[in-house]
Amino acid sequence: MVKKVAIIGAGISGLASIRNCLEEGLEPTCFEKGEDIGGLWKFSDHVEEGRASIYRSVFTNSSKEMTCFPDFPFPDDFPNFMHNSKLQEYITMFAKEKNLLKYIQFKTIVSSVNKRPDFQTTGQWDVITEKDGKKESAVFDAVMICSGHHVYPNIPKESFPGIKLFKGKCFHSRDYKEPGIFKGKRVLVIGLGNSGCDIASELSHIAEKVIISSRSGSWVMSRVWDEGYPWDMLFITRFETFLKNTLPTVISNWWYMKQMNARFKHENYGLMPLNSTLRKEPVFNDELPACILCGIVTIKPNVKEFTEDSAIFEDGTVFKAIDYVIFATGYSYAYPFLDDSIIKSRDNEVTLFKGIFPPPLEKPTLAVIGLVQSLGAAIPTTDLQSRWAVQVIKGTCPLPSVKDMMNDIDEKMGKKLKLQFLLFPGQDK
Repeated sequence: MVKKVAIIGAGISGLASIRNCLEEGLEPTCFEKGEDIGGLWKFSDHVEEGRASIYRSVFTNSSKEMTCFPDFPFPDDFPNFMHNSKLQEYITMFAKEKNLLKYIQFKTIVSSVNKRPDFQTTGQWDVITEKDGKKESAVFDAVMICSGHHVYPNIPKESFPGIKLFKGKCFHSRDYKEPGIFKGKRVLVIGLGNSGCDIASELSHIAEKVIISSRSGSWVMSRVWDEGYPWDMLFITRFETFLKNTLPTVISNWWYMKQMNARFKHENYGLMPLNSTLRKEPVFNDELPACILCGIVTIKPNVKEFTEDSAIFEDGTVFKAIDYVIFATGYSYAYPFLDDSIIKSRDNEVTLFKGIFPPPLEKPTLAVIGLVQSLGAAIPTTDLQSRWAVQVIKGTCPLPSVKDMMNDIDEKMGKKLKLQFLLFPGQDK
């Protein structure tokens, strides 16, 4: 019998999963909370609960040559790096070309995903959905979670003493859409990731003062690399990977730092990562170094304490009369429709083999697609993930033993904990 697969979310991960299910003879049904495909890349001028959100000025960080689905290149007249509206246009073209829309149920919320009583033998799931106030239940042979990881904002207010005393406005970067309301304001952006740097650079042209606070620094890369080529065409290559894996660690680290500092010396700009040799995901921003050089953006260390209208930094300096604090502090992972113990099977940590499969499941019929943070484009990454997941679900590609999968996770967790200790030796987490 044809296996029925429930796919949650119709962003790039969901579309890749639908297509790969169809190619392998499975029967996909995709549930999308919104009224259109695209997920994160479907811009809306207001924040919608339970959906990813981007600001109007977002551009891709990966070039079109490296971003496309392997069998569906971008049109020649599309720019190398695209505004979110152009990427959404491409996603729509892909879905129509591959005839995927008919497998998607829009405006449908997945309320719960539970193992059936006979899960140990069938691997099947009860999926309850809701649309227009009506609930429906259906049985599926497998579930692919493609809802992304930019939905539930992480706002670590407990890490900032005095924040409850602050009388200005505080919000997460998820709620930022465009710069208009910040004209003439004094803004503190907490976080040196892509969103934080984009927002700070954009606001610097109309705000009175913009400061970025970062506790660990970051490498900042330009989209334009050597001889004007897109960065990823020269940086993500077999040769670069060969050098990283073959050269002695000292030489490999020296070469990596030399590449990162080729455009400007990060130490002079207050951006130097605390541990400069670790391959921490870089920030892509073509404007930030010039903003710092021109004095319209200032980089500061972590905030030690807030007062009613000011922030005191760890270097003792003070930013007074702040109007807005924007937390560009990332996101938390949450799947409210699923029992936490399935994804977080140990010590409340996300434990997924290769970032996709929960090892303790009696049957490998649940896959999480698009949760990994890759260096490079998301589309080819999620496409490969879903291709493998579909083979596992189909039964043509068995997983290793639970012990081997957990050992693989432990090895990666060990490297992650080592990274955290090197960056923040005084903290347990």
